[in-house]
Amino acid sequence: MDGIEENYTSAETLWTGFIAQTPDNPIKETPVSFYFCDNKKDADECAELVVKGIKQATATSLWWYQRNKEQLPEVGDQYVVTDWAGNAKAIIETTKIKQVPYNKVSAAFAQAEGEGDKSLGYWRKVHKAYYAREMKPYGEHFNENMVIVCEYFKTIFTKK
Repeated sequence: MDGIEENYTSAETLWTGFIAQTPDNPIKETPVSFYFCDNKKDADECAELVVKGIKQATATSLWWYQRNKEQLPEVGDQYVVTDWAGNAKAIIETTKIKQVPYNKVSAAFAQAEGEGDKSLGYWRKVHKAYYAREMKPYGEHFNENMVIVCEYFKTIFTKK
């Protein structure tokens, strides 16, 4: 449990610094913190891309939200992005959301995700594999028509 407390403290510390510099921010309580991806290498890399302002979008399957009974993101939501170990790296704010079938995700969205070579081909390859891994433990299978929640965001604060 110490790791959880340390990780929360890291997010809380970053959030406190953000609020000190942005006292008019409408959200006052420390928001949810999370890391991208399902492995250390990718999670740490994505956190750095967010810090650099390169990664400005993410794609979560609608299946995941439904399976986990999670609320869909909304424009204006704010989150603390961490690395795999839970170290807070950046604060992001959701700017736009579109629900799109996997096979209709655009090259512009792949570019905004900022991963790999930023191409749609790369995006499709790595996300198809990710969604398949995510669904496999539940006996579910990836489908090219499955709905993806394409969430655009902006990096509004980073760890100094």
